[in-house]
Amino acid sequence: MDKEQAGKRIKELREILWENSKKYYVENAPTMSDYDYDHLMYELGELEDEYPDLITPDSPTRKVGSDLESRFAQYPHKYPMLSLGNTYNIGEIEDFVARATKAVGKPFTFSCELKFDGTAICLTYRNGKLFRALTRGDGVIGDDVTENVKHISNIPETLHGTGFPEEFEIRGEILMPYAAFDKLNEERLRNEDAPFANPRNAASGSLKLLDPKEVGRRGLMCTLYHIPSPNISFPTHDEALKAAASWGLPVSDKRKICHNIDEIEAYINYWDKERKMLPYATDGIVIKINELEYQTLLGYTAKFPRWAVAFKFKAEQALTQIKSIDYQVGRTGAVTPVANLTPVQLSGTVVKRATLNNADMMAQMDIRVGDFVYVEKGGEIIPKITGVELSKRGKDVQKPEFPTVCPDCGTPLVKEDDEAKWFCPNVDGCPTQIKGRLVHFLSRKAMNVIAGDATVDQLFNLDLVRTPADFYDLRKFDLLRLEGWKDRSAQRFLDSLRNSLKVSFDHVLFALGIRYVGESTAKEIAQHFGDIDKIAAASMDELLAVPDVGEVIAKSVYDFFRVPQHIIEIQRLRADGLKLSMEAASKSLSAALAGK
Repeated sequence: MDKEQAGKRIKELREILWENSKKYYVENAPTMSDYDYDHLMYELGELEDEYPDLITPDSPTRKVGSDLESRFAQYPHKYPMLSLGNTYNIGEIEDFVARATKAVGKPFTFSCELKFDGTAICLTYRNGKLFRALTRGDGVIGDDVTENVKHISNIPETLHGTGFPEEFEIRGEILMPYAAFDKLNEERLRNEDAPFANPRNAASGSLKLLDPKEVGRRGLMCTLYHIPSPNISFPTHDEALKAAASWGLPVSDKRKICHNIDEIEAYINYWDKERKMLPYATDGIVIKINELEYQTLLGYTAKFPRWAVAFKFKAEQALTQIKSIDYQVGRTGAVTPVANLTPVQLSGTVVKRATLNNADMMAQMDIRVGDFVYVEKGGEIIPKITGVELSKRGKDVQKPEFPTVCPDCGTPLVKEDDEAKWFCPNVDGCPTQIKGRLVHFLSRKAMNVIAGDATVDQLFNLDLVRTPADFYDLRKFDLLRLEGWKDRSAQRFLDSLRNSLKVSFDHVLFALGIRYVGESTAKEIAQHFGDIDKIAAASMDELLAVPDVGEVIAKSVYDFFRVPQHIIEIQRLRADGLKLSMEAASKSLSAALAGK
């Protein structure tokens, strides 16, 4: 690969990694597994090492992802909250041990600990009282979630005993145990809300709720694992954590002091098997130099401590059988094959379905109905199939045929040159696409209207709603036609629609369902242009000037506003009173403040 090719690949990798970082930290909806993300990050690091003049300060290899949100007050961390360097290769753990041994030049020990799969937290105690709780944020500044953290049952507001510093920070992870996760998702499904993809996303989303009592109701727990050394006078990390436990702080008892690589490997191998028995999610092992003076000696890179490394477990797999394959149409028209499986336990949940992604992947893996397949959970709600166990293939397996027409409306499918998926082009006539866009419009991160798939299905089937603007034409007598709806439920829905008029412009833009425009991208575009008319009139070059907007997103936005029906719909939404500019949001806020 020459320098020009490397530059193009570096740009491509940065866009992919930044987009997934936003999905992970801000939207709690990762689009790829940790394993895939880490390997792309490794590839980017290798290319930047080979061509150091192509390194930029904002490269994902140089910056920690950010979970900052404008809804929360923000404060600086006293000490930066950095990520950990990680690997899936035991050989790289051996290299870490060798480097540390050479650098220290004296005998020392390692503290080996579980790597918890939750959301990072930093607690500050002052005079024995919980003073502040900050998220990781961007590593330098974090969101203040103190009131929410006070409602997590195992975090003490007042420390026990004596001997703690007058003021100190302690860091760890907020987790949602599997049992609480299952209970929450069952409740969300009953309320027609979208379920969380995994306990990590549920923990992160719950920590950012605006109602502290609801945070307390969700069954979160905390485990703490690091006190920045300037805060304490203990000689070792392990002794510091033992002291923290004596003060009533929730510290994991699963850590072990190891003296060499053999003991470290034994600890890794033990927990790779036993983690399945834990009541919460873990995704690896953290190996730290135990002696604090040697941590100080080794110091930090721009992004990682040199005295610690994480060994990541490969995603847990399970073997099960494909019973049948369905072909689902999404709101963008993409047709996705989904395998129905013999139920199997995986990562703390029962898996009954798994995505096959697209026709190319089905052909590449030579998937057959009746095959035994390996299923793996990444960041998605629906797990993915990663391989076929050919040794168990029977004679009666059936080779599936990918449909040539839309499973819902019968329109011939099309495939664009740069896409792996087949699409139904009947955008305005395919019922599944229409309903998908309507559900998206009402969703929590869009217009935040209290409704779900079942409500939209009934409204659609009664021919009451076909486009988002139709929601705002509904009257109570329309809603009373819905099965099981009474006066109270109808009024609740109408009140929720009325409240949606307060939703900010960036959320309205996201609600329109423009292909490839996620929540964070919608915010960037809204802030850049200020109102929807300027976005509609923008050229490709003007759209490409928006931070984090590349060719694919720019073309999608440009094309969306060239469809006459979309312009008519926007005018209807404007007449309904939705905020279609940042200025409108500011005026509303000013009016609200003036009225106080």
